[in-house]
Amino acid sequence: MCDMCSSKEKDYKIEVEGSILTVCEKCVGFGKAIGRIKQELPEKKKKKMAKAEEKAAEARAKKETESMQLIVPDYASIISRARQRTGLKQEELAKKIAEKESIIHKLESGSMKPDIALARKLEKFLRIKLVETVEIGDSSSSNKSSSPGSLTIGDLIRVR
Repeated sequence: MCDMCSSKEKDYKIEVEGSILTVCEKCVGFGKAIGRIKQELPEKKKKKMAKAEEKAAEARAKKETESMQLIVPDYASIISRARQRTGLKQEELAKKIAEKESIIHKLESGSMKPDIALARKLEKFLRIKLVETVEIGDSSSSNKSSSPGSLTIGDLIRVR
C-alpha cells in the first residue's frame, strides 16, 4: 500500500525529508527516488514462507529438549576418595592440576562446588565422574505431571 495516497500499488522507495517511504508510481515525484521494489511472484512468496515455517518448527523442536550439565551431589567425597587412592596430598594434587591448595580443601569439605571447567579438569586427572548431563524437556510440550524423581527448577538453582 502506498504510504502517501494509500493506493494498493507500491513500486518505489523514495526519501522525503529524511524518511524512507514506499510509494506508487504516481507519488514517486514527491521525493527523491531511491530505487524500485521487486515484485515477488506468488510462488516465490509461498516457498519463502514454507522455508520460514520449516525453520521455526526446527527451532521449536530444538527448544523442546535441552541438555544441562550438573555437578553430581556427592562431589566432595568422590574427589577426596580419588585423591587418597592416588596417594596424593591436597597440596600435591593442587600443584598437578594448577590450582590452589585452598580450592582443593574447599572442594573436599563441600564448602565450594566446582564449576564445570574445574570439574572436567579433576575428572581427567583423577579419572572420576563429576559432571552429569541431564536432558530437560519443555513442560509446555507435554501435559504430563512431574514424576517424583524428575528434575525441578529448585534442583537447578541455588539460593545464596
